[in-house]
Amino acid sequence: MNRSATLARLKSDAFDICIIGAGASGAGCAVDAASRGLRVALLEADDFGAATSGTSTKLVHGGVRYLEQAVKTFDPKQLSLVRKALHERRTLLHIAPHLCHPLALLTPVNNLIEGAYYAIGLKIYDLLAGSRRMAPSRWLSKANALRHFPAFDPNKLHSAVMYYDGQFDDIRLNLSLVQTAAAKGAVVANHVFVEKVSTDSAGKITAVEVVDKLTGNQFSVNAKVFINATGTRADAIRQGANNQQGVRMRASKGAHAVLAGSALPVAEGQTEPAALLVPKTKDGRVLFAIPWRGQWLIGTTDTEADPTDVPALLPDEATYLLDHVNQYVKDPVSVDALTGGFAGLRPLLQADPNASSQSLVRDHEVEIDPTSGLVSIMGGKWTTYRLMAQETVDACCQILGTVPPCQTETLLLQGAEGYNRKYRQHLTDSYPEYPADVLDHLANTYGTDALNVLRLLREEADWLTRLAAGHPFIQAEVIYAARTEMAQTLPDVLMRRIRLGLIDWKATLEALPVTASLLAIERNWTPEQQEQAMASFRAHIEGLMEKATGKVGSVVGN
Repeated sequence: MNRSATLARLKSDAFDICIIGAGASGAGCAVDAASRGLRVALLEADDFGAATSGTSTKLVHGGVRYLEQAVKTFDPKQLSLVRKALHERRTLLHIAPHLCHPLALLTPVNNLIEGAYYAIGLKIYDLLAGSRRMAPSRWLSKANALRHFPAFDPNKLHSAVMYYDGQFDDIRLNLSLVQTAAAKGAVVANHVFVEKVSTDSAGKITAVEVVDKLTGNQFSVNAKVFINATGTRADAIRQGANNQQGVRMRASKGAHAVLAGSALPVAEGQTEPAALLVPKTKDGRVLFAIPWRGQWLIGTTDTEADPTDVPALLPDEATYLLDHVNQYVKDPVSVDALTGGFAGLRPLLQADPNASSQSLVRDHEVEIDPTSGLVSIMGGKWTTYRLMAQETVDACCQILGTVPPCQTETLLLQGAEGYNRKYRQHLTDSYPEYPADVLDHLANTYGTDALNVLRLLREEADWLTRLAAGHPFIQAEVIYAARTEMAQTLPDVLMRRIRLGLIDWKATLEALPVTASLLAIERNWTPEQQEQAMASFRAHIEGLMEKATGKVGSVVGN
């Protein structure tokens, strides 16, 4: 993906569909539309996956909480959402096997009655998944539960139930969608902000006026149909296109604390540790302690937020999350063990403005404004992004008067072609001279495109050097991100392409100088620009650390 060439095409070409927003739903729409043969432009104001889509709990799931609500309240909407999500869960594991895989989750049980309740509920979960079930849920004895999750406090544990959902790398999957769309002919660009819409005399949108946030250059993008896929900020686009539109979006904040992989013990020889599902919290949520990329993610909160917020993990949230996990583990984890953290906003579609965020169904809606012609995809969640995109593009095809079929249920995403469970071992066998953990990381991040990263080492062998001690990220990934993944800034690289900025703040600061030096060469920065970029990013990471701990200059993860 070449951004300069992309910008030139955005200025000169006319498109069938222009998509505003390149998170999960927008990038999904781009893949769907481009694979149907439509001319597609995809515009992202920040970076791909920079907001909601990059701050999820990293689960591809039907939603056991939604199932419980559906049963308790006899709510067919919740039940339908679970069924659709379970179907899409299996699809995602097929089209992006390098980024998505099954994950065992254990829920602790206090007594026989509670165990029976959970076991029956999870059997219903299995039945709803049908033939697309991963593995059957089981009720485990205390001894067996401890073998799967050694961190449990045996003195508080009666037994546990185990079930399977999917786990994924949300930011990398978002990027894979963008890459797949580009490979199918879509014109994609990050850091391009839509300032306003242009309409004809009847009020129909004919173009959007945009600005390149990196240069300040302004230009127009013309299309026949415009899709609003801006998540929590969808109302701003809707009302900009038609000021008579009402407010539809609500937001809730989900915060996650990140701990080192050593914070909770795993079974000896266990290559894929199980996760913990905390079934009861003070506010009626479920929480997770999930192994992810060598760390533990503890999440998530659910608090009311403004759709325009830029959220971050706060001290009371970190304490809340760890307090609930500590109720079930043998060796409680202190907030001082925090290595990283992140927070995001959930786009919630409201019908009742007085309803709490927790009671809103995580479903979606495709809205077509009859005045402006704007197509807005609102609500939803990561697991059902493909279905959301399909329904949105179907609506666009009706407007365009064309009926090409959807291809995305079987379309393999970037990096998935030729990938299977044996691919990681194949890399290790093919490159025995390279560290095994680095090769494993490359396979899990890039799929079969890992070979393209390794080929860069022919140009410069030193690019095999790690960016930070204790992590598998290497310098070649910075080069690869700049040359092929449209990474333009230090946050693009360290927060998203490499994701170090989410999981280990100290290591991110360690990696900053060499990352900035490599990116400066690729982007032709002056020494002054490099220094300014470093200072700005360092301040951002230190700000996240201070917000999470409530202490200026705090050192975390000791």
